[in-house]
This record gives sequence, structure tokens and C-alpha cells, in this order.
Amino acid sequence: MREPTVIEAIQALSTQGFGWDGGEDCIVWPETNTGDAPTRVEIDAKLVELQAEYDANQYQRDRQYPSIGDQLDMQYHDQLNGTTTWKDAIAKVKADNPKK
Repeated sequence: MREPTVIEAIQALSTQGFGWDGGEDCIVWPETNTGDAPTRVEIDAKLVELQAEYDANQYQRDRQYPSIGDQLDMQYHDQLNGTTTWKDAIAKVKADNPKK
């Protein structure tokens, strides 16, 4: 997952079509757009909101769990051998990257 963009902020604010001319403040609203286009202030505020959401979930991106295949293999061997390898691996990831 990457940081939110101006395009995503506009999409979150408007269901109307728009174009992007490539540079800063280069939003192109078609003449057929009958809705109210969001202002730059509204777009910037939405971008701040999306960035705050992104930042609040950093711990989720930091958590690097073993692959599903490896986890299933750990669970199989734990059942076979009476060990807790899988639980220990998951607990370590969670301990290393706690929710804020």
C-alpha cells in the first residue's frame, strides 16, 4: 500500500468524471460535469484525512507475517509434534509491531 494521492482525494470527494493534465493543480473537469467540483481546499482537507488514515495503519504495513504456506506448515508440524512454533511466530510479529 502506498501513500494517498490527490487523485484519490478527488475520487473520494466526487463521483463526477475528471481528467488530470499531469501537473499540480491541473484537474480538468469536463463540460458535461453537472455536479459541483470540489475546491482545492476541500481536496487538500480530504488528502490530509486520507494521510491520517494511512499513518494510523502503519503498524499493519510493518507486520511481516510468514507466508500462508509457511504458517500452514508450522501448524501441521505443531499438531504432529505438540509444539507451538506457529503461535510463537505470530506472537513475535505482533509484539514487534504493536497497535499504537
